[in-house]
Amino acid sequence: MSKILDNNYYDLIISNISIPSYDTGDNITPMTERHSLLHVPGTGEELCDLGARPYHTFPSLYTMESTISIESSGIGTVQRNPFLSLYGAGIMVGIIDTGVDYRHRAFRASGGATRIYSIWDQADQSGTIPEGFTFGSEYTQEMINEALSSEDPLSIVPSVDTNGHGTAMASILAGSPDLEQGFSGVVPQAQLAVVKLKEAKENLKSIFSIRSDAVCFAESDIVFAVRYLMSAAVRAGRPLVICIALGSSQGGHDGRGFLSSYLTYIVQLPGIGVTVSAGNEGNKGRHYFNNTSSPPFYHNFELRIGENDKQFWMEIWPYAPGRISIDISTPNRESTQRVFPSISECRKFSFIFTQSVVWVNNIIFEEETGDQLILIRFLNPIPGVWYLRAQSLEDEPFSFHCWLPNGDLISDETFFLNPNPDTTLTSPGNGSHQLTVTAYNQFNNSILLESSRGYTRNGLVKPDVAAPGYQIPCAVSGPGNRYGTATGTGAASAHAAGVVAMVMEWAVPRGNYPSMTGNNINRLIIRGARRRPEETYPNNVWGYGQLEVNNLFERLANI
Repeated sequence: MSKILDNNYYDLIISNISIPSYDTGDNITPMTERHSLLHVPGTGEELCDLGARPYHTFPSLYTMESTISIESSGIGTVQRNPFLSLYGAGIMVGIIDTGVDYRHRAFRASGGATRIYSIWDQADQSGTIPEGFTFGSEYTQEMINEALSSEDPLSIVPSVDTNGHGTAMASILAGSPDLEQGFSGVVPQAQLAVVKLKEAKENLKSIFSIRSDAVCFAESDIVFAVRYLMSAAVRAGRPLVICIALGSSQGGHDGRGFLSSYLTYIVQLPGIGVTVSAGNEGNKGRHYFNNTSSPPFYHNFELRIGENDKQFWMEIWPYAPGRISIDISTPNRESTQRVFPSISECRKFSFIFTQSVVWVNNIIFEEETGDQLILIRFLNPIPGVWYLRAQSLEDEPFSFHCWLPNGDLISDETFFLNPNPDTTLTSPGNGSHQLTVTAYNQFNNSILLESSRGYTRNGLVKPDVAAPGYQIPCAVSGPGNRYGTATGTGAASAHAAGVVAMVMEWAVPRGNYPSMTGNNINRLIIRGARRRPEETYPNNVWGYGQLEVNNLFERLANI
């Protein structure tokens, strides 16, 4: 078995500069121009492996970010304009998600042939591995068409979307019109390329105290997916627009994570656009912020843990120059005492009066950001209110953010008692150049309460824009060519990706601006956003306003 699939090996992100320090061959899987994966023995059963190996080398874990009024974004106006009439022709749109139900008529042309250029199913090892990669199966347009004309399509192309999230996102972005259902994707003439992510390894879930049945994906596999889509677009000779309706609350929330920084790089290349979801953490109570500016220089805060949350992580990111210790107490006031910062120490606390176990890494210097990080991992925590005390080592002012896992990695019964809804954007939405999309209810023009809020931890203005994200019509995976709805910032990011594809079509295939980058398009979208006179922009809820593509083209026409 390839080590990238073998749960007996950790997959660690390393700089290519350090490859000579390790054995080559199958210990190394190249990823990007700057980074590779190093495969090292380890099962994830010993949580203090994180500490012996740096935090930033472990890929973060990502979850899905959705559970249309096309007129709300001015899309219909642009498409009805005979001089524009932009439907995504000549553009490839890429979906990185749970796969796609290629049999659904939302992904077929009028003659019945597929509109999907290719599918890379990372979880399926039965077919041909795509060129330049070491795992998964690639299914081409010809193979999909052969499957569609067969009585048993899955015998030819066995890739399925058992979750349905990827099918929904792909259809919102580029689904074929269905007049009977009153359905259409934003760019129904675009060509689709799809990556079905394999689930994260059990050892990665274990090292971050995530339950084994949680559906989540490794950051490294998303980067592989981006690389695959870029190579598919080159083969097809088309500009590429990628939608990532996934997010993670791990890391410093400052855009310096591996995936965030990689997307920031590629979106500045000609012919590549990227939209990402802002997250759905705005009203979950999973973020805490404190600023202690006067004596005594410590701060107490409380975390309520629900009965069903048997294992999870929590991260505390202090601001420099302050250094802090942490003291954690159970509901019956059994305490770890103060845990002081160190370079790599991992401390395990098994409480006497409960079955609870807590691991604490108080890392004085997290290598990727240079900031302090306190990583706390819980196993079988006793339900109830836990007490935490952050205390300055120098008896001086300090401030910090604290985040819990996003999505359904924990239940809604675990939350901070005095939470802060701001700075809840998930990665990669904290990156500087990708288009970060929040969601609003297009029927009453109100922001969705669950939509994550900015800004980033380092003060970058995010989200960029708000797009429709409430009960957006979408294709439903499974037999019967059914349709349903999707709600959340994932749906909004798919909707916005369609707008990016429209602008890319105007710019590149139509020859109006052949060197257009995704970052250029994002700036045009921000300028053309609809802004209310009673609001101040940008702000941390709406970003620069509501997506409005007709306004964008009117401004271009004026130029």
